[in-house]
Amino acid sequence: MELARVAIVQEKKASQKRWQYGVNIFEGYIEEALAHLRLPYRTYVTLEEALAASPDILIASVYDETAANGKLLLEYADNGGTVVSYSGTAQLASALGFVEQRPVQIGYASLSGQDVPLRFISARPWAAQEGKDPVLTEFGSLSAGSPDGAQQGSALLSVKVGRGSVERWSVDIPGTIVHLQQGTGPVYDDGVQASDGTVQLREGILKADDRCAMDYEFDRQTTETGVNYFAYPYADMWRDEIVKHLIAIAVSKGKTLPFLSYWPSGVDSVAAISHDSDSNEDIHAETTLELLKELDIRTTWCMLEPGYSSSIYNEAKSRGHEIALHYNAVEFDGGIWDETRFKNQAAWLRRAAGVDRIATNKNHYTRFEGWDDLFRWCERYGVESDQSRGPSKNGNIGVLFGTCHPYFPISDFQEQNRFFNVLEIGFFNQDLNHPYLYDSSVIEPFLRIAKQAEGVAHFLFHQVHIHKIENVRTALREVVEKVKEYGLEMWTVGEINDWERARRSLFIVDVDDRGVPVVQGASLPQPADLYVPVSKDQLTDGQAYELKFGVPCHKYSTVRNADRAKAVLASKEA
Repeated sequence: MELARVAIVQEKKASQKRWQYGVNIFEGYIEEALAHLRLPYRTYVTLEEALAASPDILIASVYDETAANGKLLLEYADNGGTVVSYSGTAQLASALGFVEQRPVQIGYASLSGQDVPLRFISARPWAAQEGKDPVLTEFGSLSAGSPDGAQQGSALLSVKVGRGSVERWSVDIPGTIVHLQQGTGPVYDDGVQASDGTVQLREGILKADDRCAMDYEFDRQTTETGVNYFAYPYADMWRDEIVKHLIAIAVSKGKTLPFLSYWPSGVDSVAAISHDSDSNEDIHAETTLELLKELDIRTTWCMLEPGYSSSIYNEAKSRGHEIALHYNAVEFDGGIWDETRFKNQAAWLRRAAGVDRIATNKNHYTRFEGWDDLFRWCERYGVESDQSRGPSKNGNIGVLFGTCHPYFPISDFQEQNRFFNVLEIGFFNQDLNHPYLYDSSVIEPFLRIAKQAEGVAHFLFHQVHIHKIENVRTALREVVEKVKEYGLEMWTVGEINDWERARRSLFIVDVDDRGVPVVQGASLPQPADLYVPVSKDQLTDGQAYELKFGVPCHKYSTVRNADRAKAVLASKEA
């Protein structure tokens, strides 16, 4: 079995032209979508270089859409290659027998295998030209504005070209993922409120959720007690569609695209609990420490200056809890959105808590401005991950940013859409059973969301409310009980950061003559699973496999051989 060669075209010249005029290239986020699963790929800065590598799959991400380049792509497909596009390749429409339709700015895609239509931020559908009869297969459908909106054509067109094909998604999937995760644009004023009054965003405090890309009517569900929550991790679901499609193409060619499990072997998903030290009274911390001791869990403590006494930090650290930053930019609490303030608060935490490393930060009140200031500051001042993308209001809890997975955010055009070396790990909610917030009826829905998506169920509880409100303490106990019941492991946020960064150091470079993946890079702190997709006719009678992304996969375990440059993976016995 051979490894499928995947090439991503990100032409430097075409990119620079867009950046010059202030245009973002979020198409490049396809790299993060593949890197999260460690799918092997290579990126090329010219179309010619990519074609010279003779890839099996060519993702036409960013390139000059000239007639000459269109001809090159069609010749490549005619010779057996597969071109994949996410709402691009406009210059190929006429040659393939199609006409471009009106762009759809917001809508939903109905796709096979997905229980609900997936929200998208932009799409450019095609329709067949009158009198033309292209050889194609259509997948899914698009609706404008709402899940029941006017039909706008197919979600995916697979157009036969000679011995190959052009696979064109109508949806800008990478751009949709970016806007779901990072917002519809820079935060500079209050966001749109829910028409039913459940989300009161217009209070004059700029926050992460002021640019939420979700819809209050179509993207929320309600618990049996009437609590509204965002229920659909659309960004994660879209990433799954990207991966499922590419794997299916590879397998159809008799090749494979191996990938790495999100978590260590035997772990499907994880839960995390963090605390924000608002009010900063030692007695609040002492009550929290005792409750955590009773529950036998370790958590992440986000510290707001001036924080607790040094004895509290020492006790928390001795019990395995994690000291993190709670950056204050809230004006009525004496904060300001300012890089120097962030730098100084990070330096204060290192001194006050006696820590050299700050694994993570969460902004006080989820305060946020601009597009990527926070990620740049974290990167510059040694804060490895952030948790600020979470809800500030009652009605927008849940996956309001479309994901429960850790991810590396992307900059805007001013820094040429680079990826920040800061891992974003969002949270679902604050202080369950608080009298002014929401009750614990959301615990099970949140755990189901995280478990189904193989992501992170992150709950926030403030120490002050743990101390003062018995119902909040009861909710925390219930979270821990339900986490165990659902089979999630409890990690700190810093441990999630460490694991994801360790995963990213592993590269799948080949499969050997037995079909076993060959990897390079550092060994993982815990064994993880590698999956090798195969076609059904490649399975022998009685051979064990797991179904992943709709395809049977052989499973292997990472085992590092220290005496060799490559790690050889030993097959797990069924």
